[in-house]
Amino acid sequence: MSKRKPTSAERSHPAPLPVTLDDVEAARKRVSGAIVDTDCDWSRTLSEILGCKTWLKFENQQFTASFKERGAINRLSALTAEERKRGVIAMSAGNHAQGVAYHAHRLGIPTTIVMPVNTPTVKVMNTRRHGAEVILTGETVEEAAQFAHEHGRKHGLTFVHPYDDPLVIAGQGTIALEMLGTAPEIDTLIVPIGGGGLISGIAIAAKTLKPDVRIFGVQAALYPSMYDAMKGADLPCAGQTIAEGIAVKKPGKLTQAIIDELVADILLVSEEQIECALTTLLEIEKTVVEGAGATGFAAVRANPDLFRGRKVAIVLSGGNIDVRLLSNMILRELSREGRLLSVVIEIEDRPGILAKIATLVGEAGGNILEVSHNRMMMDLNAKSADLGMVIETRDSAHADEIRKALLDAGFVLRTSQTSEQTLTARRAFAASARERRS
Repeated sequence: MSKRKPTSAERSHPAPLPVTLDDVEAARKRVSGAIVDTDCDWSRTLSEILGCKTWLKFENQQFTASFKERGAINRLSALTAEERKRGVIAMSAGNHAQGVAYHAHRLGIPTTIVMPVNTPTVKVMNTRRHGAEVILTGETVEEAAQFAHEHGRKHGLTFVHPYDDPLVIAGQGTIALEMLGTAPEIDTLIVPIGGGGLISGIAIAAKTLKPDVRIFGVQAALYPSMYDAMKGADLPCAGQTIAEGIAVKKPGKLTQAIIDELVADILLVSEEQIECALTTLLEIEKTVVEGAGATGFAAVRANPDLFRGRKVAIVLSGGNIDVRLLSNMILRELSREGRLLSVVIEIEDRPGILAKIATLVGEAGGNILEVSHNRMMMDLNAKSADLGMVIETRDSAHADEIRKALLDAGFVLRTSQTSEQTLTARRAFAASARERRS
């Protein structure tokens, strides 16, 4: 299915957008003092890596660690006294939930939040901590939204939409005012897209203030809903993504119209690219972002020719990530880079062998993290065993040096890998250790 081309009349007289710069300026006054005017900093190191002058907008510095607070407080501020008394309901995979819950609690507004059942635990806990009643239901955001609408109508609650609401869009647009106010030379903006509220607000403000600015949206390749809508494509939206904050199957109607009008293109990034971006930001910028928050950096890194030489601002939209997932991603990235080496060595089962191998690894500059000893391999004789080791290395070349040192000493390496098999070995070792302790 191809995207319908606008008629000449439509091109000459495009439909007015539902939000204006005046709306965004008004939102800025409402949110002032209620949210953080987050840093927008130039990064020398990332600029060198990416080949373009790069600024980062740290929305992970908000109190609830996400830009969603901006739209939430702008929408809540517009409620009537009666609506405030009855309360509000929202549907969210986490960040919108926390933004609504936090500011509603501040304003004394009863809040119900509906979240999909697979929402990360940290987001559920934080939402409850802000005083909201949390209902976990539905496998997807869409199923949760359907329940939230029905529950809200039944109990007379005002629904606070996460993206398809002019007041929410205007609130998110305040980010553009801050970015261009800090660095007016910026000529390119990179913004994650879920339902499209964030990029819509930013695009309206930025394109009005600076018409020649180019705006690119980014989606996880597993959930290209706005990409499909914009390009008339039919890519599937399904699967487990670490960017669950933008895993939206049906984009907003208001936001789609704005994106069609103002956004240059939408880029897709893979799960591996998101992981690499997340760990790079952690290592270089010392900042923790969630999967959705890392997609902008991932897109610039994956498309160097598109951004080379430009003045680029990347919105780090949020930082709510489960620490177990973060730990797992760090290990995966170390493994990809060859900085974790897993080897299984066939040895004679006698005193002194482990010490000899440890000495070889140490002299080669490796750091042994874990050791396992398996005497139950049926393809070895009774006097032999498998020695498993996870070794920290500088890089893949250093890992090759350690393997060579072991081979030169006459040892047989039954397996050797620097890929995700390392993680399997680590998990198996941890499981066996727990069994021995119990």
